[in-house]
Amino acid sequence: MSAIGPTGALLGAAAGCGLLLVLLALFAPRMRAVRRGGALARMVQQAEVPRLTVPGLLAGCVLAALVAGTIGLVATALPVVGFLAAGLAAFAPIALLRRRVAARQRALQAAWPDAVDALVSAVRAGLSLPESFADLGRSGPLPLRSAFASFAAEYRATGSFEDALDLLQDRLADPVADRVIGAFRLAREFGGSDLGVVLRTLSSMLRDDARTRGEILGRQSWTVAAARLAVAAPWVTLVLLCTRGEAARAYASPAGALVICVAAALSVLAYIVMARIGRLPLDERMAA
Repeated sequence: MSAIGPTGALLGAAAGCGLLLVLLALFAPRMRAVRRGGALARMVQQAEVPRLTVPGLLAGCVLAALVAGTIGLVATALPVVGFLAAGLAAFAPIALLRRRVAARQRALQAAWPDAVDALVSAVRAGLSLPESFADLGRSGPLPLRSAFASFAAEYRATGSFEDALDLLQDRLADPVADRVIGAFRLAREFGGSDLGVVLRTLSSMLRDDARTRGEILGRQSWTVAAARLAVAAPWVTLVLLCTRGEAARAYASPAGALVICVAAALSVLAYIVMARIGRLPLDERMAA
């Protein structure tokens, strides 16, 4: 392991702390939401990972930071790389959880048209509104069964249709669920002569939207994969270069540490820009 002067180590520590502050600033709105309304807890609930809790997730973030920082320091002998690796890896478990939640949301979007069709059939068959929802917990699309089974259990326990709908809406946390539940609320309060027409129209719109999103995501997949590879490739190259003593000594200097920090900032900025450009607009949720 090459010798690293105090100036280089200090510069590396400052750069790592600076990048961590930048990441915290980027995630600040989400962290404020966590303190106010438990957004992180809702994310854990929506991910439906068995036995995962918020403390467990935070512990995973700390463990990932320690492991990545140690590996980065051992592989490159550069403290700045260790700090950068630790700062980025601390967000890796949350990023993975968000990917799982996004995958679950896509599964829900694909399941909703069939669920709405089932609700239309139940209403036309003369079932009551609570029975129409409870039936989806037994025979509805698989991604939605657990949520509607919870609705049925809540309704049996309390006998309150409104409370059971509130529980269902909170658990699904989905714009489509808000529309469907809102339509049923209105039907229960003012009468539902047009409920079937509304639900059939919603089902048709959901199918068209899912088909369009699928085509766009299919076309984007290669571009997104290439962008991620472009961001990761320089860092793989850096690790390989640092296996050579002269390269490690060059990057151990203050100028070398500055180059690494600038490259890290540009990589993070490029990835954020890529993600925002490629992100599809999401439907806004309706107020309960």
